[in-house]
Amino acid sequence: MKFKCGIYGGSFNPLHIGHVRCIINAANQCEKLVIIISNGVNRNEIDVRVRYRWIYKLTRHLPDVRIMILEDGAESKAAYDEKQWLTDAEKVRKFVGMPIDAVFCGSDYDENSFWKKCYPDAELVILPRDEVSSTKIRKNIYRHWEWIPNVVRPYFVKKVLLIGGESTGKSTLSQNLAMHYNTNFMEEAGREISERSGTDLLMLPSDFTDILLTHKQREIELLQSSNMVLFEDTDCLITKFFIGFLEGKDKERNSALADALAMVNEYDMILFCEPDVKFVQDGDRSEVIAADREKYSRQIKEMYRAHGFDFISINGDYQERYEKAVRLVDDLLGLGEGE
Repeated sequence: MKFKCGIYGGSFNPLHIGHVRCIINAANQCEKLVIIISNGVNRNEIDVRVRYRWIYKLTRHLPDVRIMILEDGAESKAAYDEKQWLTDAEKVRKFVGMPIDAVFCGSDYDENSFWKKCYPDAELVILPRDEVSSTKIRKNIYRHWEWIPNVVRPYFVKKVLLIGGESTGKSTLSQNLAMHYNTNFMEEAGREISERSGTDLLMLPSDFTDILLTHKQREIELLQSSNMVLFEDTDCLITKFFIGFLEGKDKERNSALADALAMVNEYDMILFCEPDVKFVQDGDRSEVIAADREKYSRQIKEMYRAHGFDFISINGDYQERYEKAVRLVDDLLGLGEGE
């Protein structure tokens, strides 16, 4: 290889394909490569543990790559002066533990960069990084989605939850939105589990526990492969609503589990499907709920508010609901007109 030891650094806020290509080029030319993550503890950057994990996942197949976190307290990059540069360069040398003979930089750096001044004995290698930059990407992640590596995308995937009473079109709308955005939708876990006895009238208490845990696990899995946004058909609080129709001590246990899951759940948007479309009885839906749809819709709304969740109501016919939902999601992603 051309170099014994090289370094490549940046804030990786966020990590993008340009960084990835630089890392590959640098690793191919060095017996040992140290990637330095600059972490501005006062600059409102993405959690450095998240950035570390991104780079670790990308480079764990490369045995001679190490990762260093280099922290500074500057309020801005402009405030990170040359005195601090030299102090931090000594920290890097100590971490590396051997002479540094190559400093790799993307093409957004020049001969007067931090790296050249701090490591004058090393060869400065400028790597092409196209015209993409973390600054540009941060202005709108979703308009630059093609520059976001697969290991990074789950961090930025938005979660949109659809809720409402029975037969309000939330399952169909979830699927239609997923098709519109070419992404995943998460089917209601209870639909499959409730059929274990052939009817939801004979469900076991353990079935509700399975619904709650299965739903959360599926969310975690689907986030890994979603395209900008994940649509979820109901969640633990809708399950809790149906648990409320049960009797016995297992009702309390499952309700407590639903509350615990609600505490860790976060959504970027919640759409509430109003009961102003025709109720369709598919054989398993509750006639009790069907008899007073407005009453039970209010109960669901009150439960979400009590747990600290806001929501946007979706009403009208199916086309009106779909069009309104698309506008709302476009705005969430910064893809709307004028964005």
